[in-house]
Amino acid sequence: MLSKKIDDNINIVESGFDEWGDIVKRRFNIGEDGGRAVFVCYIDDLSARELIESTVMHSLIVDIRLTGTDSSRISDLIDGGITTADIKYTDSIYDAMDEVMAGNAMLLIDGCDEAVIISAKGFPKRGVEKPENEAAVQGPKEAFAESIRVNTVLMRRRIRDTNLKCKQMQIGKKSKTDIAVMYMKDCVRSEILEETVRRLEKIDIDAVLDSGYIEQYIQDQPLSPFPQIQLTERPDKAAAEVIEGRVAIIVDNSPFVLIVPAVLASFYQASEDYYQRWEIMSFVRIIRYIAGFLAFSLPGLYIAVTLYQPSMIAGELAMKLAGARMTVPIPTVAEVIFLELAFEALREAGIRLPSSIGSTLGVVGGIIIGQAAVDAGLVSPMVVIVVALTAICSFAVPNISLTSAYRLVKYIIIALSAMLGMYGWFVGVLLVLAHLCTLDSFGIPYLYPFTCAKSMRELRDSFIRVPLSRMKSSIFKKR
Repeated sequence: MLSKKIDDNINIVESGFDEWGDIVKRRFNIGEDGGRAVFVCYIDDLSARELIESTVMHSLIVDIRLTGTDSSRISDLIDGGITTADIKYTDSIYDAMDEVMAGNAMLLIDGCDEAVIISAKGFPKRGVEKPENEAAVQGPKEAFAESIRVNTVLMRRRIRDTNLKCKQMQIGKKSKTDIAVMYMKDCVRSEILEETVRRLEKIDIDAVLDSGYIEQYIQDQPLSPFPQIQLTERPDKAAAEVIEGRVAIIVDNSPFVLIVPAVLASFYQASEDYYQRWEIMSFVRIIRYIAGFLAFSLPGLYIAVTLYQPSMIAGELAMKLAGARMTVPIPTVAEVIFLELAFEALREAGIRLPSSIGSTLGVVGGIIIGQAAVDAGLVSPMVVIVVALTAICSFAVPNISLTSAYRLVKYIIIALSAMLGMYGWFVGVLLVLAHLCTLDSFGIPYLYPFTCAKSMRELRDSFIRVPLSRMKSSIFKKR
């Protein structure tokens, strides 16, 4: 609780902000004949210095006139003195200090048992830029930024409806990271919203530095490699999902917004699917599903066929494959794993390097290493083709989280195929399918609408995308 003696409050502030070289503290008197001591505190560059000096300090020192020196409420003392509209009061000195660390300014007045918090956030922030991971040929070119307020504005710019609600909370005992939960009140199912808020409030962690922290804490099956929460950096995609009845979780300091619940079909959908004609985008979506399946199954299928079932290959092709392998000193399984790991290393190196160099490294490095390995007789040309085609198929999946899961599952199927042949390949694929059947996301089956659709109407936005005029319902919406 705040004391009416300003010196007691200042001592607590001085103790809490001890050895803070970037803190700004100013004590002065206001009113006629310097009748009342005032203390202003904020963090340099985290708060807008110009706003505080012109709107707060100038008004207090020059314009304000105290109308009752015996008043104990700040609202009575500064009514009409501070011109900024966004102010609030608190009777806890520690809450006031938390507001200072969030970028606001704290104002204390002697004899008052309340502190006024002046909204003056002015920290550096990145502007709205193009999305990097979810690029689209047609559609908006805006991406979320690291500022939570910028991101909520981008959402409200697209949904001008009073039913778009925003619940604010803080998570992290030390970071006190701001979290915004946005949803459409007339669309979201109450059980989904309540479960989302419950899981967020249950998080016990020191610091939240990115939305990935939240994702790992609130997902249903943390041991599964498959993502159960959708991440997006596109405001148009997040707005569309919210209108469908889902919940968007915006984390301060992160340009990625979490969308819950998520199903497997949603990871194959891109924003661009709804901006172009349904015929071509349905064709593209079918290609994505085929590419996604090949991204984790093709290397294992090649191993199973060449080692255990060569009769499945045409005679001339089988002879060419056998001839190419005559000079290769290592087994087929080792070939595949060696090249797969080499491409994984190239992928990681390309991510860490600057974009202009990374793309060149990925292309040139892949060509040079593949050709050099073939010329040296370490791998056969067919293995290079299989591994390269697998990598291309993984890039066709529009969600990087699902691609990462396929990268891991691929090695499990390679191991089963190497041990059991085609039988092992089928077992691996069925195990993946069975695992997907066991997953849920906030009460929604992960394989919806493929496994539990009640009518063909629910399949209108799955393998194919029907015309927009026929997509008027969603399982996530309130019934």
